[in-house]
Amino acid sequence: MFNKGQLAGLMKQAQAMQDNIKKTQEELAHIEVSGESGAGLVKILMTCKYEVKRVSIDASLLNDEKDMLEDLVAAAFNDGARKAAQTTEERMGKLNAGLPPGMKLPF
Repeated sequence: MFNKGQLAGLMKQAQAMQDNIKKTQEELAHIEVSGESGAGLVKILMTCKYEVKRVSIDASLLNDEKDMLEDLVAAAFNDGARKAAQTTEERMGKLNAGLPPGMKLPF
């Protein structure tokens, strides 16, 4: 099985991985992505932790139907959420690179 030295090495690696996960998660809270809809008439700025920082609506849309504007805001949010998820997956994927096949972080 494992001797004490090997076990200590594994524990050290596990702690380093946990530290890297925590650091990456903290970084993701500060990385911003932008979601858009209506050819850029509605924009949402959000973090990769899905915290919306800003919503921008072009003035030309303010006279349009309320339902259409609501749809555009929802579409912009969903676009931003997809980008946030992709960025998160890319960042966490770097941490998964050293793991055995089929195993992913966080556990």
